[in-house]
Amino acid sequence: MQRWSKLFIPTLREAPADAEVASHKLLLRAGYVRQLGAGIYSYLFLGNRSVNKIISIVREEMDTIGQEFFLPALNPREVWEASGRWSVMGENMFRLKDRKGADLCLGMTHEEVMTEIARKELRSYKQLPQIWYQIQTKFRDEPRPKSGLLRVRQFTMKDSYSFDMDTASLDESYDKHDRAYRRIFKRCGLDFVAVEADSGAMGGSASQEFMVYTDAGEDLIASCPNGHYAANLEKATSTLTAVAELADGAIEEVATPTQRTIDEVGAFLKVEPVYQIKTMAMVVTTPDGKSKTVVVFLRGDHQLNEAKVSAAVGGGELRPMVAEEILAAFGAPAGFLGPIGVKADHVILDASLEGRKNLIAGANKEGFHLRNITPGKDFKPTLVADVRNINEGEPCPQCGTPLKLGRAVEIGHIFKLGNKYTLSMGASVLDRDGKEVTPIMGCYGIGIERILTSAIEQSAANRGVDARGEISYAMPPSIAPFEVVVTVTNVGDDALRVAGEQVAEALDKAGFDTLLDDRDERAGVKFKDADLVGIPFRINIGKKLAEGKVELVNRLSNETVDVAVDEVASALSQARESASK
Repeated sequence: MQRWSKLFIPTLREAPADAEVASHKLLLRAGYVRQLGAGIYSYLFLGNRSVNKIISIVREEMDTIGQEFFLPALNPREVWEASGRWSVMGENMFRLKDRKGADLCLGMTHEEVMTEIARKELRSYKQLPQIWYQIQTKFRDEPRPKSGLLRVRQFTMKDSYSFDMDTASLDESYDKHDRAYRRIFKRCGLDFVAVEADSGAMGGSASQEFMVYTDAGEDLIASCPNGHYAANLEKATSTLTAVAELADGAIEEVATPTQRTIDEVGAFLKVEPVYQIKTMAMVVTTPDGKSKTVVVFLRGDHQLNEAKVSAAVGGGELRPMVAEEILAAFGAPAGFLGPIGVKADHVILDASLEGRKNLIAGANKEGFHLRNITPGKDFKPTLVADVRNINEGEPCPQCGTPLKLGRAVEIGHIFKLGNKYTLSMGASVLDRDGKEVTPIMGCYGIGIERILTSAIEQSAANRGVDARGEISYAMPPSIAPFEVVVTVTNVGDDALRVAGEQVAEALDKAGFDTLLDDRDERAGVKFKDADLVGIPFRINIGKKLAEGKVELVNRLSNETVDVAVDEVASALSQARESASK
């Protein structure tokens, strides 16, 4: 049991003006955190308690499948160069030099360090499989820190790594993490969804994200209302309805004097965007630092998905070409670039255009477009791939039900890495036949602070605003800084004060994480503060004590009941058990 009067809980009447999302406002107002700099936060008493509870849950579940390590946040350049990621990480990585001029960085993730240990210590197949994890501070030079703890430059991550002999064993390690993650997020009180995801800079053959739907999220998730399919927009696919083609005809050049965009050309020629080819010209900087040209052809009403394009060309950072670059590279003015005769390092046809015919596209000269272009016949791409964003309402690829799009926050991500790191860094073991083979890896991350912020965002979205017009929320009991607050409505009344002490001590002995509000404040102030810090249960010690009763306020269910003083612990146990279901 702890006493509010002895604690540092600096609540605020108003959130700072730059706090936009609910969790940012509430974490500041409730005294969980304070900002030190852009994307850099200090965790105060309440925030640290919640973070430690989350870490405890994560550690308990990870200990059932793996072994905990603790690795250095300060990494030498050489280990990142061995994997090829020293340059790939670019400005996202914090870099520094020691007094001797040697290059170092602050770790964003620890594939390299874990693989370095495996390279030096693992010798035989008899030592595999291995699952190693840590809970460690990570650093990322985030260009646009915002949304409180959702986009920061210093954060806490549980990252784990598996080393296996073959894909079947990797599948087992991957599935162990999948099950452990589901237990962790359920114990943390989150409603979550697991979705197909893009592996991005991590690489590998497959990955899955665990997401919490919230308007504060920056990721878009496509999901089937029937539960048959869910994927990050960077990976999502859909089934398109067949399009009735235009009448057959030979390729024909038509004048479009000032019409450059899909809408302008469509209005001028009186055709819908679905019958046009949208041409996108880009430059990709590959992981080895080389620049290559990329031209993508999409259906006129579709939007490009850069993550899909990057994956299709083998990884790298994309940027659109400017008009001068397009003219120099292809001899065609921007707005009139088209597929006939175009040459680039990568010429990609979006899968939605495969099998289509009699389409309209740029003619590669100022003021003209071409009619009746048929992909595959009139031009041949170097690659056909799904590189578009799906649209809400398009049919689910599994059952045909219209897909829904919603914003979400990523709280965890699991990857099948394969041998990307073990091969590049020279890690090997001897198999049963004494042959040297390269182990395959998986990596698995959980954002500790993201669990905290997602829990707040989720509760705030469900509860809306209270009677005072303020954002209302209640933390899940398992990760709340305190499960219950015993509020003495008038500490000047000896009977109420003594009863409050006794109830708080009884709850503490019964195993509840208890806070006694023994401050000399008005009852309304205490109630408001208890709500503000998100404590899920409150015991009000007030006038009903004369009848041998107190009030049990369940903020998770919005119910208030009178409970006999000697039955408070059992009633609270039932409320907590109900909340965990």
